Amino acid sequence: MNRHKLLNILIFVGLVTGFAVGAYLFRTSGGDDESIGWLAAAGDLILIRPLKMLIIPLVFVSVVVGITSIGDPSRLGLVGGTTLVYYFATMIIAVVIGTAIVRGVQPGKGLNLNDDVEAQQTIKAEYESTFDEEKRKELDKRQQEGLGGAWMNIARQIVPTNVIAEAAAGNPLPVIAFAILFGLSLGFLGDQAKPVVTFMNGLFDAVMTMVQWVIWLTPIGVFLLIAWSVGKLGAVDTITSLGKYMGCVLVGLLIHALVVLPTILFLFGRANPFKFMWRMRPALLTAFGTDSSSATLPVTMETAETDGECSKRASGFVLPLGSTINMDGTALYEAVAVVFLFQAFGIHLEFEQLLIVVLTATLAAVGAAGIPSAGLVTMVIVIHAVNTSLAGTGVENLELYAIGFIIGVDRILDMCRTTVNVWGDAVGARIITRIAPDTEASAAAPSRGAGL
Repeated sequence: MNRHKLLNILIFVGLVTGFAVGAYLFRTSGGDDESIGWLAAAGDLILIRPLKMLIIPLVFVSVVVGITSIGDPSRLGLVGGTTLVYYFATMIIAVVIGTAIVRGVQPGKGLNLNDDVEAQQTIKAEYESTFDEEKRKELDKRQQEGLGGAWMNIARQIVPTNVIAEAAAGNPLPVIAFAILFGLSLGFLGDQAKPVVTFMNGLFDAVMTMVQWVIWLTPIGVFLLIAWSVGKLGAVDTITSLGKYMGCVLVGLLIHALVVLPTILFLFGRANPFKFMWRMRPALLTAFGTDSSSATLPVTMETAETDGECSKRASGFVLPLGSTINMDGTALYEAVAVVFLFQAFGIHLEFEQLLIVVLTATLAAVGAAGIPSAGLVTMVIVIHAVNTSLAGTGVENLELYAIGFIIGVDRILDMCRTTVNVWGDAVGARIITRIAPDTEASAAAPSRGAGL
């Protein structure tokens, strides 16, 4: 048995046993965080922190190496343009799917939470216990700034004043922007920059070697994090609570992950999508366990280049950028969650408001950080946009604390949507591999994965 198969088995075993142990702990502790909190702390120390340690160095060197290896500026423009078109097209499709499902099923219809004072107090208490006062002020600020503020924040990250400070703060987008410019400058210098390019390639290989070491911690980390998640939420309670709402999100994610993305990969990547998905399972299982597309990035890149047969050029450019701005699962989730909350509070949305949900959920998801529950934060932007469109119509606005109604089941949905986010990134890398293979010779021939 080779090491890749062994690792896959160990990750799967960690996932299954973590779920079983978590279910047992929930029955014995009732989800008491003091009793099971050590699992999250240990999982963070063993897996999340080592992975996060590698994110910024990996993002920088992989983007630089990816750009310098592409060489021809016209090829770079084609790769960049195609990548962005793919990102936004798939996110829009995901949002439309989610909106159509929640609109058709109407899981919030009949709850009438706007008339239930006791329920509103409970929801508000859940909101306040989840977000401290400082975080609530930040959410209020995001809601007031709206979509324009979110995009201005992204623009500031793309044009940072101090890339070192941004890297120290763990913000990948400014690092990506600087790495793109640095890679372009190396390409412009030509032979003069060859020593630097050689150094960057060696640095990339060194970082990827560290990634391979850390990946072997994944089974233990996944076990601890899954055990904590299920131990805190409960297996049965998680599945039954807010069942219709969760069902809408999960069905939408499944349609996008098993129908839409495979179809796109088959048509444009000329690869067998389900065999490719099987080969990417270490990254997908890690995404499910860690609940973070950014933390999963090192595993995604390693798996894409080895098992997934994606080119270094494609994965080095597409995957770091995708872990920051390509959020198919998050966009779909935000659309379903926002429409559900309006339904639950008895606020009817017309086609105009649904169109606003589609557009703002797509754009807000771009600004969602690749960290656990980031979708809850950017969701306030979508709620604000819909509330603004309702102004002057006599229809009541949805209060921000309403998201407290869905916080209890957000963790399991976040794990699922993060997995879809990573799967979408991987599909993008596989498609771009056809445009940017690792050798010019392979550009004329079918890629190795064409007959997957």
